[in-house]
Amino acid sequence: MKSAKLPPPEIAAPTPAALEQERRVLLELGNDITRVREKNDLLTLFGKRIKQLFYFTHTIVTLIDRKDETYVPFLLDNEGSPIRSHERYQEMVEARFSLNEPFIQAVLQAEEPISFLLEDIMDKPKSPAFLRVNYEKGVREILMTRLMKEGQPMGFIHIYSDKPGSFSNEFRNVIKGIAPQLSSAVSNIIKNEELLKKEKEKSFLLDFSSDIASVRTKDELARAVRAALGKLNPPGGFVIRRINEDNTTMSPYVYDLSKTHDPEILRALESARYPIDDGLQNRILDSAIPLLFNVEREIQRGITSAYLQYWKGMGFKEVVGIRLRNGETNHGILFLDIGEINIPLLQGICAQISIALANIMANEQISKKQEEQAFLLDFSNDVTQARTKLELQTAIFRVLDKTLHTKLAMLRVIDEDGLHMLPFMFDRTLFENAKVDFEKMSAHRITIDETYAAQVLASKDGLVFNVEEELKSGNAYAQLWKTTGLKNMYSLPLRVGDKNIGTIWLLANRLSPLILKGICAQISIAIANILANEKLLAYKKQLEVENDYLKEQIKTIYNFSEIIGGGEQMQKVYRLMSLVADSNTTVLILGETGTGKELIARAIHNTSPRKDKLMVKVNCAALPANLIESELFGHERGAFTGAIDRRIGKFELGNNSTVFLDEIGELPLEAQAKLLRVIQERELERLGGKQTIKIDVRLIAATNRNLEEEVKAGRFRADLYFRLNVFPIPLPPLRDRSEDIEPLTHFFVEKYSRNTGRKIKKVAPKVIQQLRSYTWPGNVRELEYLIERSILLATNGTLENVYIPQHADAEKKEQAFLLNRSLEEVERDYIIETLKRCAGKISGAGSAADLLKIPGNTLHSKMKKLGITKADYFSN
Repeated sequence: MKSAKLPPPEIAAPTPAALEQERRVLLELGNDITRVREKNDLLTLFGKRIKQLFYFTHTIVTLIDRKDETYVPFLLDNEGSPIRSHERYQEMVEARFSLNEPFIQAVLQAEEPISFLLEDIMDKPKSPAFLRVNYEKGVREILMTRLMKEGQPMGFIHIYSDKPGSFSNEFRNVIKGIAPQLSSAVSNIIKNEELLKKEKEKSFLLDFSSDIASVRTKDELARAVRAALGKLNPPGGFVIRRINEDNTTMSPYVYDLSKTHDPEILRALESARYPIDDGLQNRILDSAIPLLFNVEREIQRGITSAYLQYWKGMGFKEVVGIRLRNGETNHGILFLDIGEINIPLLQGICAQISIALANIMANEQISKKQEEQAFLLDFSNDVTQARTKLELQTAIFRVLDKTLHTKLAMLRVIDEDGLHMLPFMFDRTLFENAKVDFEKMSAHRITIDETYAAQVLASKDGLVFNVEEELKSGNAYAQLWKTTGLKNMYSLPLRVGDKNIGTIWLLANRLSPLILKGICAQISIAIANILANEKLLAYKKQLEVENDYLKEQIKTIYNFSEIIGGGEQMQKVYRLMSLVADSNTTVLILGETGTGKELIARAIHNTSPRKDKLMVKVNCAALPANLIESELFGHERGAFTGAIDRRIGKFELGNNSTVFLDEIGELPLEAQAKLLRVIQERELERLGGKQTIKIDVRLIAATNRNLEEEVKAGRFRADLYFRLNVFPIPLPPLRDRSEDIEPLTHFFVEKYSRNTGRKIKKVAPKVIQQLRSYTWPGNVRELEYLIERSILLATNGTLENVYIPQHADAEKKEQAFLLNRSLEEVERDYIIETLKRCAGKISGAGSAADLLKIPGNTLHSKMKKLGITKADYFSN
């Protein structure tokens, strides 16, 4: 660059007069410079005073910025500058020129003003662009000198001329002489501008503080911030993000993005939730000073947050982020699309915004708590009025839908066994997109030890399961949750005091912990009351059923204090009863109609450990086919048309007692299959219900059919027959226990004499004989009804006649006429059978001759002819 320098003109040494004039000029300029306080003053000094003494076109002052080793325009001669019309003028005004290039380095090394011809240096490598711009507008020479402060260069004076050789020694000496004063003047101008700037900032902050002091709402904050930041003129606007209640995400709270009118972007911003630890927001929250970051560079660094893409699309290049912090608590972040950072001003603004934001959040929290408390009070009123599950469900569904904008996924209660958890309430409409899966999973029985149920029951205030995270972990329920489109599953324990009674599961994007806690407390109490009420109603219903049942039994059962009969056949029955009474073994009582099967069943029950409980009787033959299942196992309300209330079945009613299934052979095959499951599993489900009910019953069955033949015919299940035929007790027909006819007759006479008001004190011997000679196809029941009828027809205190039906033994007669037998053999067997029935009496009332309608002598003759002796009819 040495060849570019212009040496001072070689002239004669200055005369004393010239020196005096120079001294005078310097003195006057020095006085003028000391009065400089603003840029315009310095411009006036150069434009008017110095131009009167020397020729040049214009001058500028540049300042050094040590941060990035550049120098920038500070003072511009807008009136004298010929380059103002140049197309690159604005670029030159805003440019930053490097100190690390030959041209400016030569200036820095020169102790005195140094001049250059532009044509010699403007095209040199790294030469600053302003040299060519000036040359293109007619400037030919430049004089440069350093401005010093505390022994270090602080800037430069640039003096331009369109005439080469304009800068004389005298001019150079003057510039050299006033350089220190110019340096001081520039320093004063800078200080003065800083003071003015600080005063403006203080005034700005005072005005902003005054405006924001009255802020109480989000809208008021938005207006105040817009007005204040509008004075800073951020080209792209601002965004204030607030930390959400979860303390892990942030969302836009107040914003003004003047560069975008895209409604989709604005909607996305309003509903967005950005993770705090995204690599950018957490850096800002951890920084005590504002951070300036480049949008494109942050994207290249791998920050994937959607807001960077939004900003890039809106043309944001550099954005400032400042944390909003009150005391030791971060409340959010202020983002500004602004290129220049004024740290003190931004910190002052953010301090005011932080205070206002903290106040607004406190007011919002108070208002929210008041609203939540009012809501919980209203909900409490609704819940306390609920007396049934349906009323509670209506109250819960209404509050979840209208207030929390969600639906009930599942409410489970712990069963009476303390282990299983049963579905109590849920909203099927929540899982409309996965009905099949929901029905399957909701019907699944779980216990309190199930993974998720155990976690929730062990928690203090419940748990939140993120749907996406649960999907990754393999949670089987998460696939179902995903179908709703909601992000989180909230699950809380339902407790009354310290006792867990169930769990509640709610799907939502976010819910208030206070509201949830309050709702669960109210729901817990309501469910406990409803369950207790249901138990009371069930007990009441059971007592009513038992009462009706007892009344029915009083009307129907034999009023025996004990079973009548002591013959050999009945002794066998008594022995079997004594063997099985103390056990829980299933008993099958076999016998013809009227043999007293129910009486035997009741006797077994009354001598068993279950005697303190009511024995429940079911007449299977009397049950309509379409009501058998309901009668045996019960039904839920709404299980079928006409099921207006829950019904407790006979097996549930007989829990811890004995169930007597009379006429078991009459059950349809479908009912037999369900009965078999109940007997084997000792559990049942009411019709229309999903709850499995454990039962402990002792089963006694009775039938007048031959079940083996029924099994062969396909009318009775073989597996049920084997399950029932554990301990069979066959009852003898009355015709095979003729020795018990007399005591039975006296018992019935006494009973019906008392019931009818007749005074029958004696039974004629012939009556007993007649009764013994009858075959009794209806067994004991037929005898009872026959005695009752005979008493009503009696005319005095002695029962002299009984009205035995004629031809009642036709079936027995038919049995004698078997194929391949001679008439004589048939006649002989028939006479022997008749003699047996008449206890060997040959003639007279109630005798064999009377029964055969032949004279006694004729019967004697026949007996002699057929070889019938006493041994034949007294052998048994």
